[in-house]
Amino acid sequence: MAARFVGEAFLNSALGTIYDMLISPLLVNFIQRKKLNRKLVEKLETVLKAAHAVINDAERRQIEEEDVKHWLDRLKYAVYDAEDILDEVTTKAAIQKVQGNSLSRYVNLHSDGEIVTKIENIIDALELIVNEKDGLGLKEIPVEGMSWRIPSTSLVGVHQIYGRDKDREAIVKLLLDDTSEGGISVIPMVGMGGIGKTTLAQMVYNDDRVKQKFDVKAWVCDGQEEFDVLKATKTVMEKVTSSSCDSTELNTIQESLKEVLAGKKLLVVLDDMWSNNYDVWISFLKPFKSSNGAVMILVTTRLDSTADMVKTVPTYHLSLLGDDDCWSVFADHSCLNSAESHSRSDLEVVGRKIVEKCNGLALAAQTLGGLLRARKEVADWEFILRSEIWELPKKDCGILPALRISYDYLPSHLKRCFVYCSLFPKDFPFQRDELVLLWMAEGLLQQLKSGSTLEVGSKYFNDLVSRSFFQHSKTDEGYFVMHDLMHDLSIFYGGKFFSRNFEDGTADKHDACPRPRHLSYGDWIDDSLFSDILEVCDCLKNARTLLHIDFETWDDPTEEYDPCRLLAQLKHLRVLSFQFLPLDELDSISDLIHLRYLDLSHSFMVALPESMSKLYNLQTLKLSDCAYLEKLPSNMQDLVNLLHLDLSYTPIEVLPESLSKLHNLETLKLRECGNLKKLPSKLQDLINLHHLDITGTKIEEMPKGMSKLKDLQILCYYSVGEHEENGIGELGGLVNLQGLFGIKKLENVIDSSEAWKARMVDKKYISHLCLKWSSGEDSDIVDFQIEKDVLSKLEPHNDLKYLKIKGYRGTVFPDWVGQSSYHNMTALYLTGCCNCLVLPSLGQLPSLITLYISECDKLKKIGGSFYKGDGTHQHQETPFRSLKYLTIQKLPCWEEWESYECDDDDHAPFLQLEELRIYNCPKLRGDLPTFLPSLK
Repeated sequence: MAARFVGEAFLNSALGTIYDMLISPLLVNFIQRKKLNRKLVEKLETVLKAAHAVINDAERRQIEEEDVKHWLDRLKYAVYDAEDILDEVTTKAAIQKVQGNSLSRYVNLHSDGEIVTKIENIIDALELIVNEKDGLGLKEIPVEGMSWRIPSTSLVGVHQIYGRDKDREAIVKLLLDDTSEGGISVIPMVGMGGIGKTTLAQMVYNDDRVKQKFDVKAWVCDGQEEFDVLKATKTVMEKVTSSSCDSTELNTIQESLKEVLAGKKLLVVLDDMWSNNYDVWISFLKPFKSSNGAVMILVTTRLDSTADMVKTVPTYHLSLLGDDDCWSVFADHSCLNSAESHSRSDLEVVGRKIVEKCNGLALAAQTLGGLLRARKEVADWEFILRSEIWELPKKDCGILPALRISYDYLPSHLKRCFVYCSLFPKDFPFQRDELVLLWMAEGLLQQLKSGSTLEVGSKYFNDLVSRSFFQHSKTDEGYFVMHDLMHDLSIFYGGKFFSRNFEDGTADKHDACPRPRHLSYGDWIDDSLFSDILEVCDCLKNARTLLHIDFETWDDPTEEYDPCRLLAQLKHLRVLSFQFLPLDELDSISDLIHLRYLDLSHSFMVALPESMSKLYNLQTLKLSDCAYLEKLPSNMQDLVNLLHLDLSYTPIEVLPESLSKLHNLETLKLRECGNLKKLPSKLQDLINLHHLDITGTKIEEMPKGMSKLKDLQILCYYSVGEHEENGIGELGGLVNLQGLFGIKKLENVIDSSEAWKARMVDKKYISHLCLKWSSGEDSDIVDFQIEKDVLSKLEPHNDLKYLKIKGYRGTVFPDWVGQSSYHNMTALYLTGCCNCLVLPSLGQLPSLITLYISECDKLKKIGGSFYKGDGTHQHQETPFRSLKYLTIQKLPCWEEWESYECDDDDHAPFLQLEELRIYNCPKLRGDLPTFLPSLK
């Protein structure tokens, strides 16, 4: 059949960026002002378009034809060079526009003549490459006019697992039937990549029967050819003790682990093991052999040789999914049931033929289902079925055709974002927001005329999750991982442009990666690593990325490093991460004019060099955990493109007023800056601020005019001031607040009409709310009615999940507290309500799981109203029907807990209660609920 290629080629996105630069008014005006040759730029555009025309054909053919792949790589190098020089010109133009010609001398840029020469050289190189296209038979291929984008709101939910019930029962039976005491049983599970080994292991690990048998459990993800005994042992130790392990001595950790495990039954899941090193395996088993409890280890691996080495029972071979189960996976992820009924049967006919080509691999069915999730036309499904990629040989890369198809049908902007993740090691857990910042720095996100670039990145990320390119981590909440085969896919398409030194502890000094543009490095494994990177700097001189991968462990480098020597040779960096290095000066960093992302977290600098303010393009500056940092550059306002500033866990006391001139700043993180007492007085000028984290600071008063920050989404708390300019009414304009939010110093609200101006009921995106009054000497001299009216006017929206009221000074609560309309509320905390005489009616909150009541000094009785509803419904539901955890403490006057009268046990309160904790209530007579069937 005729060759067709639906997905946009990887290079299309990069070329689109260059086209945008070429037509930008900034660049056009600069060329006119400098009287540079506009025809030169037009010639560059022409030759790029000639290459652009055949890119789709080249990307399709590169898998089979080495000459085409080589041609495409050379083209990519040339495009990188073109983007670099245009970025330099654009930067020079922008600086001169903002600061004036007199200040441009502070930026180390090429002269106008050098720029012209560079552009001419790039054009010559591109023409040479483009002229070879006819000899290779490259043709222009029309791109199908359909969109394969998944709607950004289409997030992956919890999908059902098909076809593994018998396997789960078999593995669980092996775990439960084992009768060995004081010994080690190892069950190896073998299956090919993508078959579902990890998913099955997770099912077993979380099975209730398994939870009941074992005292402690640990999940260890290996994924490396050489098994890391120290890392694996530390992981087990941390899981068993629920605390971090900082030791780097294997013997010390194993001795401690032996003591902790004494007499306990332990389950370890060792996922994705590749090693055949028997000595290393025996070393890992030492603390388990010495413990007196029973130890079960479930190992998942692709290799029979690994299974033979570790097994104490016969290997469990995981078979491919049957056709029906594989179809169920595909149908689930493609949302077939959402299709119109008249086309559903036709789609199923084609879909089952696609599933046959998945050969029983769950991952293949899952990714193709995700690809077709938004497409409900039969022609779209047939197009996938007829793809030539099914017939391409795997060659040496071993990439499944189904995964290649899923990649090829990604839009070009998603291809670049996905391939960038090849910098991560296998099984590395990453966070969405951190990855989006890197994408933004590398220019992979579409620039919007209005709105946040970070939000664009979040949509890209969600798209990749919905297509199963990223998956939620099962062991690290809030993190994501790539399946091994997806990681292989990213490395395959990233090719020689991406280098990972952590794979062998060296920096790819030889031919394997002659000119990488992106380099990631792991921990400073030994003293030679820095020297290795310096040794290959000539190969890296055009690198855009030097990214530190933050592993769980890190050893202090014993060698003295000279970062300035390194930076002098890496002038094209857009991303630079120098985490943990003992930096004391970094003045030469100002030469990195392309830099967008700078991470100096954990470094030892006391102050940043003033020259850092010359980094015109800088978008992200991370200084988290710089334990000695006391001062920022005074002229921060020169960082006009700064979008993300992270100063978390630094001892900094004062922020420069110039910070408020960073009008493009979107994120400001000051978490746990324990010495920080004040924000810049003109913070309201940061009109693009989306995220302000001041958790753990000493900030007691907000600056004036916070209501101007209309786009603010994340604000951990607002401290109410005594004046109208920083009073609670300023919250009224912050309509986009979301997630966790608190209001402090509510004692400064003396008029309920001011509280109403906060418009809390309209803030629909807040999920967790804390309302806090500060305790003081005048806490007993209050107007109880005003207190109640203020709290009444702070009524939140009905979808709230968590509520904490601390220090409330009224005697009774307003009606909204405890209303059954709060159907999603799962946790409620009432603490320090010193004047409270009666608790609100809470029994009809339908989803309430956790209730915590403390320090209500004047409360004498918990009466019948505690169980009843708010009177808005005639029919009363069973009180506290979802409550599992109830804590009541420090009620010095509490005497009586009135029982709830009901006709039968089925309607008794606290039917689901598992934990009841009562302490420091000295006057309670002991009248407790008597029917608690779920109490543990």
